[in-house]
Amino acid sequence: MKGSGTPAPLTHKDYRSDTKPVWCPGCGDFGILLAFAKAMAELELAPERVAVVSGIGCSSRLPAYLNVYGFHAVHGRALPVATGLKLARPELTVLAAGGDGDGFSIGGNHFLHACRRNLDITYVVMDNQVYGMTKGQASPTTAPNWDQSKLTPGGPQINPFTPLVIALASGANFIARASSTDTNGTARTLVEAIRHPGFSFVQILSPCVTFRPEQRGWKKLVRPAPVEATDDPARAAHRLMSDDNFYLGTLYKGTRAPFLPTVTGGQEQVQELAAGFRL
Repeated sequence: MKGSGTPAPLTHKDYRSDTKPVWCPGCGDFGILLAFAKAMAELELAPERVAVVSGIGCSSRLPAYLNVYGFHAVHGRALPVATGLKLARPELTVLAAGGDGDGFSIGGNHFLHACRRNLDITYVVMDNQVYGMTKGQASPTTAPNWDQSKLTPGGPQINPFTPLVIALASGANFIARASSTDTNGTARTLVEAIRHPGFSFVQILSPCVTFRPEQRGWKKLVRPAPVEATDDPARAAHRLMSDDNFYLGTLYKGTRAPFLPTVTGGQEQVQELAAGFRL
């Protein structure tokens, strides 16, 4: 209302920076960027109270395109940085973002322990089953028989990493899958993930039409999961046994309390700490 002195609610456009994305035309990450902005607007998050941490890769450019605090970490290290930030500033809404190579290869060990630790952060992995930034090598989630790249002749020939299964086994408190072809659905999933306490993991299928043009067909393959979310890990594990990697929606909503470490005692002076290392 004009003249009321009440600021107008923020829209998704208010969460976008002036930096123009440099992704390839047709990249699924464009839709995910919009979904991030829509989710933040739905949650009415103050931009200065949000931080997005990323690693390395096409998808990890995301913080530059959002009008919130961002940190571009080194390869595979988005989760340790996000963990440290959340511990130091628990009042912030902290999100980590990256791709399947960044998150499940060099960052795979951090992924396991972030799930286990269960801090109140949200981790979003944009999965295109290929290393797009480095010209098309197979990634941890690539099918064993994919042999369309000269950089991976004959295909990887090993079973792919299964993110939802690993997240469940490692203790993630919220697990979901979305698709970049459904921006509104992805935004709703992100809202749910951010609201849920503890470590939330969202895998987003994001086609790389440059190095995997066949992924244009994913839009016809993705569909809502035929079951509702569960809080029972055993039931969630059973459902994953019949999952074909194209079911969308929330799989698991756990009830574990987020990890909140108790700090006791005062801070030691730097000089006192240094004295303990003197020879």
